[in-house]
Amino acid sequence: MKAVRIHEHGSINVLKWEEVPIPAVSKSQVLVEIKAAALNHLDIWVRKGIPGVPLPFILGSDGSGIVKEIGSDVSSVKVGDEILIQPLDYCENCRFCNMGKENYCESFGILGENQNGTQCEFLVTDKRHIYPKPGHLSFEESAGFALVAQTAYAMLVKRAKVKKDETVFIWGASSGVGSMAIQIAKEKECFVIAATSSNIKKKMAENLGADEVINHTFENIEEKVKKFTNGNGVDVVFEHVGGETWGTSLKILGKGGRLVTCGATTNPKVNIDLRHLFSKQQSVLGSTMGDVSAFNEVLQLLNQQKIQPVVDTVFPMEKIQDAHGYLENGQQSGKVILVP
Repeated sequence: MKAVRIHEHGSINVLKWEEVPIPAVSKSQVLVEIKAAALNHLDIWVRKGIPGVPLPFILGSDGSGIVKEIGSDVSSVKVGDEILIQPLDYCENCRFCNMGKENYCESFGILGENQNGTQCEFLVTDKRHIYPKPGHLSFEESAGFALVAQTAYAMLVKRAKVKKDETVFIWGASSGVGSMAIQIAKEKECFVIAATSSNIKKKMAENLGADEVINHTFENIEEKVKKFTNGNGVDVVFEHVGGETWGTSLKILGKGGRLVTCGATTNPKVNIDLRHLFSKQQSVLGSTMGDVSAFNEVLQLLNQQKIQPVVDTVFPMEKIQDAHGYLENGQQSGKVILVP
């Protein structure tokens, strides 16, 4: 088979579409013919150099495809089933897994981060990663769901615990995780203010249900949020940008507000004025991926067609360098998808 691999960290030039052997299927594993795989910012970070990545390495965290072979202990799926892939890996036996906090697992991992991923023609993976593909979605749409939806749901519902009528501010509204956050917050009956960088992306956020959308290229976010909230600030800030937006995030956060963050696509080093934090009784929450219950709950919303993956562009995997360049330049509105 062919796969997207890196043999070293670096620029897009280290990305190779090359021949690799198909692994054997153990008794608890499933062989999947990949029909589509998503591209995430995680792929860029892995390519550039996350410590501990076992080189050479196949990239990609989520995807969709058709079951081609199953191990002797697998009964949850059968050959020919159309499936999507849940990227979180966990041991099932540690104290966190026993509490249903698989994303805290002592052996925590993500496909395409610490083990070979989905950007290949065939994937062999444990049965716990395999879920039925919703019949109303294409393979490309299904491939763009798991990582961003699981992450956004865990941030908003599990960590920030959003409630009806609260105001939620979402950065990067046109990103994969941002587009999911808008839909999840609206499903929870929140008032959503979204921020993005162009009028095209602004229109997309409006179509997803955002109540107010700010084009931060031309508009002042603090002034707009003050107007939209009658000067009270927002209840929740959905943060995944980092240093570039952190100061604004804290300024627009209201009394008792929660800032929840899952990443730092810009500078990871930020400052906090503790006087504002304790006087306003605010919370700063970290969130990584989501546990199994988060995935099951957000998958239920998908199956009920209450949320929808947004696909921007589809690249052939052999054009992986072009796809990385496209994502890295922030050109997308929704998910960038790869097909073999």
